[in-house]
Amino acid sequence: MMSGHTAEKIGALIESGRIHSSLYTDPEFFAGEMSEIFEKAWVFVAHESELPENGSFLRRTVGLQPVIVTRSRTGIHVLVNRCSHRGNLVCAPEKGVKRAFSCPYHGWVFAQNGDLVDVPFPEGCKDLDRTASGLKTAKVASYRGFVFATFNESPSSLEDYLGEARQALDRAANLSPSGEVELGRTWVRHLFRANWKMLSENEADGYHVTFVHDSFAKAINRQGKYDSILQDSEEKVEAVCRYLGGGHTELDYERTYTEPMTWLGVKPDRYPDYVSAMNKAYGQDRAFEIMRKGPPHTFIFPNLFLAETCLVMIQPTSVGETVNWHTPLYLKDVPEALNRRILRQGEVALGPSAFLTADDAVIAERQWRATGGAPGWLDISRGQHREEVNPAGVVESHYSDESSNRGFWKHYKSLFAA
Repeated sequence: MMSGHTAEKIGALIESGRIHSSLYTDPEFFAGEMSEIFEKAWVFVAHESELPENGSFLRRTVGLQPVIVTRSRTGIHVLVNRCSHRGNLVCAPEKGVKRAFSCPYHGWVFAQNGDLVDVPFPEGCKDLDRTASGLKTAKVASYRGFVFATFNESPSSLEDYLGEARQALDRAANLSPSGEVELGRTWVRHLFRANWKMLSENEADGYHVTFVHDSFAKAINRQGKYDSILQDSEEKVEAVCRYLGGGHTELDYERTYTEPMTWLGVKPDRYPDYVSAMNKAYGQDRAFEIMRKGPPHTFIFPNLFLAETCLVMIQPTSVGETVNWHTPLYLKDVPEALNRRILRQGEVALGPSAFLTADDAVIAERQWRATGGAPGWLDISRGQHREEVNPAGVVESHYSDESSNRGFWKHYKSLFAA
């Protein structure tokens, strides 16, 4: 639990057009984020496709808490990966299939839902209340196959929490004729020596793209995918920046695409079976629009980034280190060749030797070194004068404006003022 004094300090460091760099670098603030954000918000932990059968499990984290995500006959569970006896890790493998989890220290056995089901040498534990000695569990909810967890005792519904960001998950799933996505077999992980918020803010920062990713955008600008942002004046840029509310942010390239599948750098006649399946599933007019608009480029607070044809999960490990997870976001029930194309595009953007990850890592780590060595105020006022708010409360502005940054910090401040 964060002290009132710390919350008051945070509030004084966030203004409408500027923030103080100590919000990134102060260990006291980081500790507060783990309790007030990652313990209480709906945090993305997995996709249902990663848990294909009863007994499937994954080892993940929620903030700094190690957890096990499991599937049993009764549903999906998120268990704290810490034995209720003496605190050892109950599960060491990253994924697999198990009927139960046995602590390697003293052999206590827990079911897939966290219940304590066996204690070795039970005569010595006659006073043990087994019903109260299971693994700590989180509340779990999913939307379109995306699984979220929270340790908040009385959270809002997941749908209310997602708010306007639901449309991003819908947009991703609807690119499949069956309305479902699925993840690849593994995640690639990169260690960023920077604060987690530097990554989170960057996901919907359009201002940096022309400078940080210029060579990447020009190198893969097939079928005019990046024509809308590779411009010599801001008046020609058609993509937009949005603050969706609730800390969720977005860059939207939809207005820049006139033909289906420009977002994948191909023409639709390359995958006629996919087009036919989409027309059958949604009707020709709606299918055309779905395939034209393409996937979302949306950050869902605090740790999920729908990076078009990839999925990114942000894992803070300390005030100055963050693990960036990513994996291809495959479409279910489409030709294998289409998903291979999605894989290749993901490898170029975010893979082990990709452009974007390396670019962003260098920038984030330079920012971390600079703000740690010379703390001070940082400007996030760009575009304040030209923001527009639609009836749903979504803030929209020019692609290069800092509306997403301001929205992120406005929401962040509200969490500590509550």
